[in-house]
Amino acid sequence: MQYRITKFLLILASAAALAACEGTVGTQEGTTTGSEVGTASSSTSSAVMPSSGFQGHPLDDPSSMLSRRTVYFDFDSSEIKPDARGIIEAHAEYLSSNRSASITLEGHADERGTREYNVALGERRSNAVRQLITLMGASGQQNRTVSYGEERPVCSEHNESCWSQNRRVEIIYRTR
Repeated sequence: MQYRITKFLLILASAAALAACEGTVGTQEGTTTGSEVGTASSSTSSAVMPSSGFQGHPLDDPSSMLSRRTVYFDFDSSEIKPDARGIIEAHAEYLSSNRSASITLEGHADERGTREYNVALGERRSNAVRQLITLMGASGQQNRTVSYGEERPVCSEHNESCWSQNRRVEIIYRTR
């Protein structure tokens, strides 16, 4: 019970900190092409659009946190690791600045455990990312979740190095 209260307070504190920072984020001016009209926002922060001189769409910038679209998890866990929060925050910020953008959060698990258990674990993982993205400002209508359990591994060897790559949530943009 204490773990749930601590977890709730941590999420609440993160949301409060983000709300306190609202309006203080710097902007980057740029031009958009005809295909980008309505997809880029002039209020997109430097976390989303770094000042690296990249001229394309912010989702295509390899130096941006937005280029990182996989969140990894520990064995048998749906708890978001601290190092993944920056990735989630960048995508939440992009989504909140681009209300027409939408994502699918694909939950995955390694091969250990039953198929049913792994589907449920993948669902818990994708829901954890969805909850944090929503708390950070994205609309609930912008993201949906799906779980593939162990069915779509990125690595098929039977060792910890491989299994750690399969314990993930992938952020897939349906619309930009």
